Amino acid sequence: MIALSLRAASDGTAPFVTRLTRQPGNNPALSHFLAVTEAGSLWSGEQGVFELGMGPDDLFDDVVLVDPFGSRADRLIRKASSHNTLLVTEQCDQLCVMCSQPPKKTHVDRFDLLERACLLADHGITIGISGGEPTLHRARLFSMLESVLSARPDLNFHILSNAQHFTAEDALRLRSPFYRNVVWGVPVYAASGSLHDAIVGKIGAFEKLMESFVHLFRAGARIELRTVLTTSTVDSLDALANFIVYNLAHIEQWSVMGLENIGFAKSGWADLHFDLRCNFDVVGNALDRVKLHGVRPKLFNIPLCHVPAAYRSYAVASISDWKQRFSDKCVPCVARSDCSGFFAWHPSELVNEVYPL
Repeated sequence: MIALSLRAASDGTAPFVTRLTRQPGNNPALSHFLAVTEAGSLWSGEQGVFELGMGPDDLFDDVVLVDPFGSRADRLIRKASSHNTLLVTEQCDQLCVMCSQPPKKTHVDRFDLLERACLLADHGITIGISGGEPTLHRARLFSMLESVLSARPDLNFHILSNAQHFTAEDALRLRSPFYRNVVWGVPVYAASGSLHDAIVGKIGAFEKLMESFVHLFRAGARIELRTVLTTSTVDSLDALANFIVYNLAHIEQWSVMGLENIGFAKSGWADLHFDLRCNFDVVGNALDRVKLHGVRPKLFNIPLCHVPAAYRSYAVASISDWKQRFSDKCVPCVARSDCSGFFAWHPSELVNEVYPL
């Protein structure tokens, strides 16, 4: 796996964000390479000299957050990756049965630091925003987005949100042209309020979600719906497809996603996991239904060899590079570069069950 957090040593007096460069420059937001060390590499910038626990070759042009007190550096935006996501909070007001990152009660506000990181990003990239639930701190979130996009209109954001907290007043704010650069990735697990609420662990969540969609549609917001495939969601997938067609057809995309074997899903894997190779028809029928009515479907986190040939054009190489792996049997596959592969923590017996395309 690709390391996103590194050991760090710094005499800085506060956490700081910097972009790592090969040569010294006049920009105080940059730090330049000094030397290779036994532990990794040595760098110098406005905050002084600091050491990172990795050699320089993979770090040049990365944007990092160095915490002198925690002896840690987070690689917030990596030059070599198209999968850069900023975790803005670990708090959440839902307890989804398949949650890959179970929430915490505490919140550490890093919005100012994350804003600086975005301003140092390469031209034209898309930056993910995730949690927890980012809109629990939506005033800070909105302010960060507007500040960054006013200075860097070339950037785009994709924000994962349970959409439980949008208000009529937010709809007015979200009409700003800045938000044309923002896509909201919103999970919907069923057309039935009782089933959706049971999956997310919150009574009334579906009703609140529908209210939020009204606000988002009024704002002209860009929306991607997300549905994780589990034994519960698959059984009602066609009904959900029908609901989307008649109630949420203004979305940009419906992303149907494979289950990630981590967090809450790990302990409930035997009950939650649905093997698409045994019965893809129910998924295929739902994809056909929305496609017929002009809604774009996509398949995420599912290897191509687990998808029938007629539906492989929907599959996206989506798993973030830092948590992606392939089986040894995938080595000769001609489609590997277009395939999502498997999550690094996917059960080994399933990773090794691959089939020729």
